[in-house]
Amino acid sequence: MKTKNELLSYLWLFALLNYLYCDVVGIMDSSLLKQYLTGHVNGMEISSSFLFAASILMEIPIAMMLISKFTSFEFNKWSNLVAGSVMTIVQTSTLVMGTPTAYYIFFSIIEIATTISICYISYNWKNQI
Repeated sequence: MKTKNELLSYLWLFALLNYLYCDVVGIMDSSLLKQYLTGHVNGMEISSSFLFAASILMEIPIAMMLISKFTSFEFNKWSNLVAGSVMTIVQTSTLVMGTPTAYYIFFSIIEIATTISICYISYNWKNQI
């Protein structure tokens, strides 16, 4: 049986791969690709500031893979709970922006279920000392 640390780390990896592949599929969507090339997607400007904010947002699951694996119980528990909540809120809020495609809804359901699972596991995690 995997430890909670390992389980949480794997769940963050799973979420991250889903975030990334959804973005890859979005680039393959010709209607969105045309918009990316103009610098405006669904009325939103894809500026340097936007890309920097998106980079920070994606750093959360990347960092959480390490935090989940290598930090103390208390820090691990609360950082997973906070990061999972943030990512759940962000992903849920993106579903009401514009008209999401079927593939975006599909990936979002998986991503939201994963981050809710991370929150649930973290919230119920008891120190086994």
